[in-house]
Amino acid sequence: QVQLVESGGGLVQPGGSLRLSCAASGSIFSLYAMGWYRQAPGKQRELVAAIISGGTTNYADSVKGRFTISRDNAKNTVYLQMNSLKPEDTAVYYCTPDARSWGQGTQVTVSS
Repeated sequence: QVQLVESGGGLVQPGGSLRLSCAASGSIFSLYAMGWYRQAPGKQRELVAAIISGGTTNYADSVKGRFTISRDNAKNTVYLQMNSLKPEDTAVYYCTPDARSWGQGTQVTVSS
């Protein structure tokens, strides 16, 4: 089973930026599609962005144009660059290759 460690969350003002990182174990990381999900209090976990092994990406409508997912296969790491953050982006953010394996998540709070 893949091990996942998310980091980079924090408190940021509206309009600010954060870069999340997700380090994954496993020698076949480069073959995985990877996704970033988020879960806000009282809400279901939702897919925010995904990237396949070849680099194709897709995004939830709510983050298009503001978030960018990328990966570094040499480092077994996937990133989520988040710009123009809004209070509604507040959530715990998780990465996963299969929506079954989860790390501890990283808290993102957007507030003035």
